[in-house]
Amino acid sequence: MSIFDEEPQKKPTFHEVGSDLSMLSVDELDHRINLLKAEIDRLEKEKESKQSSRDAANSIFR
Repeated sequence: MSIFDEEPQKKPTFHEVGSDLSMLSVDELDHRINLLKAEIDRLEKEKESKQSSRDAANSIFR
């Protein structure tokens, strides 16, 4: 088996906080930035939903 038969390593499609960024292209960095922005939006929406539920529960039990 030759080293040329091996598939090239695929770069991850996710971002790990603290990972080495030096080998990423500008396009790959842009992709990761967009992934992280989308994840932040998702987290903020979930937080708002939970905050609304919490506020509703607090108004009942006051």
